[in-house]
Amino acid sequence: MERRRLLALSAVAAAPLAAGCSSRDGEAGPPSSAGARQAVEAYVEALNSRDATALIAVGGVEDETWSRREAARILAERGGRRWRIREVEIGDHMGPDVGSARLVAGNARGEFVRDTFTVMREGGSWHLAVFTRQPAPPGKESSSTDGPTA
Repeated sequence: MERRRLLALSAVAAAPLAAGCSSRDGEAGPPSSAGARQAVEAYVEALNSRDATALIAVGGVEDETWSRREAARILAERGGRRWRIREVEIGDHMGPDVGSARLVAGNARGEFVRDTFTVMREGGSWHLAVFTRQPAPPGKESSSTDGPTA
């Protein structure tokens, strides 16, 4: 009888741990390789179609002047080249809502693009950290490696 009680208590104690390891999108657990891969595929599609709105959406940033400017820069460098995904590797080593994605894509002209992104799940949707020039919120100074000012 005592052994059954210990087994039952062990199962109850382990249930929250098992639930926290779920990999389905929208739940706690390691990044869903399917959801993160879909974000990478959406990125490649946005590049191929030169679609700034889609690129902003996959980047998970607000559609503002700065993001439009950066999307235009990204599309000028890599857009419209008919990229085809050769390889996507999703890593889940950063927690349940953050991971990494490594992309290798090529086209018929023999050109290749190789990128590594941070992938993040926000509100059940996966995004790629492709926008690097997001301004600091009003009233907040950006970080600096300069010496102290005094």
